[in-house]
Amino acid sequence: MAILKDILYKVTLISVSGKMDTEISNVCFDSRQVAEGSLFVAIKGTQTDGHAYIEQVIEQGAEAVVCEEMPEILREGVAYVHVNNSAAALGIIAGNFYGNPSSKLSLVGVTGTNGKTTTVTLAHKLFLNLGYNVGLLSTVVNKINEKVIPASHTTPDALTLNHLLAQMVEEGCTHCFMEVSSHAIVQERVRGVHFAGAVFTNISHDHLDYHQTFDAYIKAKKRLFDELPTTAFALVNGDDKRGMVMLQNTKAHKNTFALKSMTDYKAKVLSNTIHGLELEIDGKNVWFKLIGDFNAYNLLGIYGMAVLMGEDPEEVLRQLSNLETAPGRFEQLVSSQEITAIVDYAHTPDALENVLSTIQNFRTGNEQVITVVGCGGNRDKTKRPLMAEIACKFSTKVLLTSDNPRFEEPEEILKDMQRGVSPSNYRKTLVIADRREAIKAACAMANAKDIILIAGKGHETYQEIKGVKYDFDDKMILQEMLQLLGK
Repeated sequence: MAILKDILYKVTLISVSGKMDTEISNVCFDSRQVAEGSLFVAIKGTQTDGHAYIEQVIEQGAEAVVCEEMPEILREGVAYVHVNNSAAALGIIAGNFYGNPSSKLSLVGVTGTNGKTTTVTLAHKLFLNLGYNVGLLSTVVNKINEKVIPASHTTPDALTLNHLLAQMVEEGCTHCFMEVSSHAIVQERVRGVHFAGAVFTNISHDHLDYHQTFDAYIKAKKRLFDELPTTAFALVNGDDKRGMVMLQNTKAHKNTFALKSMTDYKAKVLSNTIHGLELEIDGKNVWFKLIGDFNAYNLLGIYGMAVLMGEDPEEVLRQLSNLETAPGRFEQLVSSQEITAIVDYAHTPDALENVLSTIQNFRTGNEQVITVVGCGGNRDKTKRPLMAEIACKFSTKVLLTSDNPRFEEPEEILKDMQRGVSPSNYRKTLVIADRREAIKAACAMANAKDIILIAGKGHETYQEIKGVKYDFDDKMILQEMLQLLGK
């Protein structure tokens, strides 16, 4: 329970009507969750407008309503709070309702197109191994120490987020590492959240279906850094030309990391093989189990972040050297015929090129690289031909297939992808809409020592078709098909 005026602290108000000392039992923005004593926040969403449910929630027992448009008739005994932006207000209200848990631990937000999940997952493991109680908020899973809490979005809604953070505080967590998506920033899901620091991995074309322009996408990411307090640190990839853009208006302490530029935290790749990476960091040569230049950036970013948080540099490197990759991120299987099969979440042109470039570094030149790749439905269409073009450029054979078609027809998505296949690459490309059959075909084509890449879904254990999520795990199907074919 909380008093209305207390949970409105720091919310920018236009006007209020009714008693501000009303006791509030819960806060919701979904009318279906409203009960006696609720505060209902009416949000204008992409599908529905919460303002249409104000009368309904009052009938259900709502004691107070936060809205951008005041109703014509104000009910007696109900408190009405008029604000400019209900979504922004919800973020602050959620923090106040749960006791502002983000200010009670060291919360680090990680944003960027690629590398977010790997960075927060490895940071979570690192700080557990350093002896802390640690929370994790990621695309793959949410965790309190090792206890798993399923994730539904890259960044939860403001109420779920603050509830999770409050649980972490209650269970003694001192640190939390969190993916922060561009959608979440624009939708005010992290409004009012206190970050001890933020990390920028990189940026490339993605989510243009939502943001419309690349500039809008960059500005969305930048807001995380613009809103950091003076007590926080901002750590960005100095090799990405947008890294310094992220730092332009931040009040936080500015820091950079890079492989190619002069920065605060610098690494040099000494060895890059199928078995791992050897990096020189701060004058020390360290072997890591992770693979590829993209993971060199992830490891260096985590190292810089940990040092900025006061950890001993040598101990950080020692612990990082023992860590395995995140689920669905360059996960490898080696078959009985020594076929190397890799499952990776690469679902953007930049990520796919990173993974395939890394595979090129390991090739002796004789083996085939067979790539299975698709693109998600109801998402950025501009990247579809690019994904096919990149797959053809770096592969011996390419199988274009279905990813999560959602509400689009798989054949239409595949037509978009095929526009990226040049006439010279027609013969190396197959189109198989059924993803299971495409994986089976890739396994059938592979001979001893060949490399198979299954890209796009990584850790996901479902395929979303027409609003239904069907069981589908690339890694399991890959294992099944290799065994079935005796490979």
